[in-house]
Amino acid sequence: MRLFVREQFPVMIVYLAQLLLITLVYRLDGGSGLNVSIYAALLSTCLLLGYLAFRYFSNRSFYERLETLPASLDEAGGPAQDSPLAASLRRLLGQQSRLYQNDLHSYRHKLTEHIHFINQWVHAMKTPLSVIHLIIQDKDGPPFTAIGDELDRLRKGLDTVLYSARLDTFEHDFYVEQLDLEKVVRAVTSEQKRLFIRKRVYPSIVMEQRIAITSDDKWLSFVLTQLITNAVRYTVQEGRHIHFHGYVREGGGAVLEIRDEGVGIPSGDLPRVFDPYFTGVNGRSFQESTGMGLYLVKQICGKLGHEVVISSREGEGTAVRILFQENNAPVNPSRLTNV
Repeated sequence: MRLFVREQFPVMIVYLAQLLLITLVYRLDGGSGLNVSIYAALLSTCLLLGYLAFRYFSNRSFYERLETLPASLDEAGGPAQDSPLAASLRRLLGQQSRLYQNDLHSYRHKLTEHIHFINQWVHAMKTPLSVIHLIIQDKDGPPFTAIGDELDRLRKGLDTVLYSARLDTFEHDFYVEQLDLEKVVRAVTSEQKRLFIRKRVYPSIVMEQRIAITSDDKWLSFVLTQLITNAVRYTVQEGRHIHFHGYVREGGGAVLEIRDEGVGIPSGDLPRVFDPYFTGVNGRSFQESTGMGLYLVKQICGKLGHEVVISSREGEGTAVRILFQENNAPVNPSRLTNV
């Protein structure tokens, strides 16, 4: 109704103006007086009200549809209308919706092809990296050690590209199971032993008890790898430790804390560390930073149902805590024998 009144408001203004003009003409012409003017105004008003009523009832559903925002693209055209204006507008909106959906489908198809190409390319690149690793694994000397370190960097870069590409199709590529938190942590730290050795930083794993978590082994291992890479990268002094502390918080729910003894994060950068491509002050000092590590950690943990909390003090280190769902709790070791 309000939309109808706003649309017809100029008509009402013109009507009042012409009514005033007719009344003045009657008065200037020496007409029969006020009664004739009132009678003429009454007849004119009845005609106006009849016109407005006809316009409103013939287009009432049309005005109601314009005041209701569509919930989906399928509702963009709205219900069928009888009036020519409403029917034309419905056809226009329907055609625009179809064109938009066609473009959207085309872009989705291109994005799917792009992700498929990225996956194939990453797997193709991993094959020569594995061959090079096999060639140098029995070789000793600084050159071969340097080649091995660069291979690790390339492999991590390819994994980052692969997991970033798969993030939008996460629901098609994960398997939830019960995992032993300590086994997962030790497996990931063992895979990163070359990184620890190169930086002369040592992992320290403390689990207060045997803890089972519900998660995806592959995605969680990638998350831990990103956190370890960041922790080691920003630990500039040799002989420091990366602490892995697993425990069950009060009220239930397992927690894995990964704490380094590195440079820490400035307080002004903390609110933005999970933003994509944000490198902050430390990123300008450490050229390997891409700004994608913590972003992927946040996104993956969110899809797995875990919460990520970060705290840091500049010059003292950074602690990242992964809070698992409350149904995670200490379990009997015998329950994990087949995991």
